[in-house]
Amino acid sequence: MTVKTTVTPTARLVEVFSAIQGEGLNVGTRQIFVRFALCDLRCHFCDSSHTWNAPETCRIERSPGLRDFEIHPNPVPLPILLEWVQLQNLPCLHDSISLTGGEPLLHTPFLTEFLPQVRSLTGLPVYLETGGHRPDQLTQILPYLDSVGMDFKLHSVSGENRWQEHEKFLKLCHLARVEVFIKIIVSKNTDLAELERAAQLVAAVNPIIAVYLQPVTPLAVSEQFSEMPVLAPTPEQVLNWQALMKQYIKNVRVVPQTHKMLNQL
Repeated sequence: MTVKTTVTPTARLVEVFSAIQGEGLNVGTRQIFVRFALCDLRCHFCDSSHTWNAPETCRIERSPGLRDFEIHPNPVPLPILLEWVQLQNLPCLHDSISLTGGEPLLHTPFLTEFLPQVRSLTGLPVYLETGGHRPDQLTQILPYLDSVGMDFKLHSVSGENRWQEHEKFLKLCHLARVEVFIKIIVSKNTDLAELERAAQLVAAVNPIIAVYLQPVTPLAVSEQFSEMPVLAPTPEQVLNWQALMKQYIKNVRVVPQTHKMLNQL
């Protein structure tokens, strides 16, 4: 007789908390953030490099927005994470659940089981924040997503080069009719030709898709890559870049990281 065993899915987390979304299409809305550990990118501008590796513990906010964190061991079983999210889910408080990181799509097997349950439990829309470079993993969870904020990584700013993956990723979102927008981090070193290529790529899928240009937040000297310091662009640069992209795309907005202005870190 074969005995079947059931293994409870687990994920390595950094933190779970409630805050105001500071970037992109959902800026200003209140979200439950589930921040996953691990990232396979090494962007020069990254202000969350602590998520690149899997920590032994994670932080869980007990009361939404109060930053009264408890420390728990990793990895976290799926039923426990559902309990933590539901504790955050006070009536009428949150607009959606944000899956962020790190790179959440590195946890796709976990997400395929977690997402249908958390949607049913909370009744909240699910928003994915992603590097936009893992289309194969995206296909597995698209049915459970309501919106996607995907990065376009410009080599001149991030050091990454993911054009083919970005194109496939964006097409998948568009064909699935999932609300999607593009976020592009720009710095003083931004290559104009790369921005134009990004605009042409988006326009070829659908020129109505919104693009958010986000001026980089300069990192502390100790955090920066010494071979490529990341400096904020000038206002003149940003104005010129927006004008260039609007030749291809209808909706191009410039939005800084507002959560840092509000001290919602």
